[in-house]
Amino acid sequence: MSNLLPLSRRELLARSGAGLGTLGLAGLLADDGLLAAEGANPLAPKPVHFPPRAKHVIHLFMNGGPSQVDTFDPKPELTKRHGEKPPGADLKTERRTGGLFKSPFAFHRHGESGLEVSEIFPEIGKVVDDLCVVRSMHTNVPNHEPSLLMMTCGITQPVRPSMGSWLCYGLGTENQNLPGFVVLCPGKPVVGPQLWSNSFLPGVLQGCHIRDLDPKKVVENIENRYLTPESQRRQLDLVGRLNRLHLEQRDGDAQLEARIQSMEMAFRMQTEASEAFDVGRETKSVRELYGQGRFADSCLVARRLVERGVRMVQVFYGSGQPWDDHGNIEKGHRAKAKDSDQAVAGLLKDLKARGLLDETLVLWGGEFGRTPVSEGSNGRDHNNHGFSVWLAGGGVKGGMAYGATDPFGFQAVENRVHVHDLHATMLHLLGIDHERLTYRYSGRDFRLTDVEGRVVHDVIA
Repeated sequence: MSNLLPLSRRELLARSGAGLGTLGLAGLLADDGLLAAEGANPLAPKPVHFPPRAKHVIHLFMNGGPSQVDTFDPKPELTKRHGEKPPGADLKTERRTGGLFKSPFAFHRHGESGLEVSEIFPEIGKVVDDLCVVRSMHTNVPNHEPSLLMMTCGITQPVRPSMGSWLCYGLGTENQNLPGFVVLCPGKPVVGPQLWSNSFLPGVLQGCHIRDLDPKKVVENIENRYLTPESQRRQLDLVGRLNRLHLEQRDGDAQLEARIQSMEMAFRMQTEASEAFDVGRETKSVRELYGQGRFADSCLVARRLVERGVRMVQVFYGSGQPWDDHGNIEKGHRAKAKDSDQAVAGLLKDLKARGLLDETLVLWGGEFGRTPVSEGSNGRDHNNHGFSVWLAGGGVKGGMAYGATDPFGFQAVENRVHVHDLHATMLHLLGIDHERLTYRYSGRDFRLTDVEGRVVHDVIA
């Protein structure tokens, strides 16, 4: 800005006033009318590039890597050639593997579409006509850390902004009393907070990590027992004025600016945060729809958050890498499917019943898949060559499978979809041209899809 105007950014904002005037200025300074000007409220709603099909995203993250050939990509050839190791079944993965290993689970056709789903997901099978199963996903490497970063941040190396931070940067959020990007994870996954980092984007766009769903513990020290809301507001206004005076002398201090915005957000959250996370306010029938357990409650909270205008909610299945079944695929996958099946189906049913599924894009999947060959006796190694995810709602076609892996389910061979393509398609559904969602940092324009990505129009309704 200094190359274009004789005033500094902050002087210009100060002289232009506040409120609607500042928001109008943000629009004038935005890139293509989408991205907010530096110094404006980063969470303010912003115009899109074209009419969106979706407004919100719920990412059901099965961290650890579920097996495609045991969930949504049936392969009869595995059963026929169990134990063999023919050409095409010896792709390099992280560990040494053996012969072809048939799935211990039966697949059944469901719905009007007749899509085949593993027996371990009977409830998801009942909503299969809402699913678009992408069977031809692939990613760069067969290791957790880089693949987790690729799925959440669009690159294998730390630290870049996460998808949720990019969405809030490009679109803002509809509820200024709640974070625009919420991460529900009971502990620390592999890599950790880098998976929901804002990186070089404004600090207030970082994912708000929620470990405990107890409304009284969901955000530490959210309630002030000593001051009334009015007294807190006056105190915060005074601190805010002092901080801004301090900030004017340190133009461009992103950390200080993020601190100011975070204090404002924390104050506003007092009015809505506890209520939004309180699943006890739901009726008995709704609670029963989702089932019991931490993951079930997280799915219900995700619905409550998007219902209140939160832009993106990321629901990790658990801490660490729970779907990483190297040792016993039958025992491990069956247990996790039993724990999550009803909750996932309940979420889709609930969103649909409330008229929210059309505007909420749901993504289910892990950071990669697993091999169709055995590791040890009955486990499976990581597989980046081919795996499955599914999308629902938010403008995607339901009741279809897109793309295909080879006859063994090892490598994507038809209509291949890279993670960059998945991100580009999701952004498109939200009304964003992925090539125009950029942020200049350190002399370079960065974006979620890096220098790749194509929109997969065939999956869009």
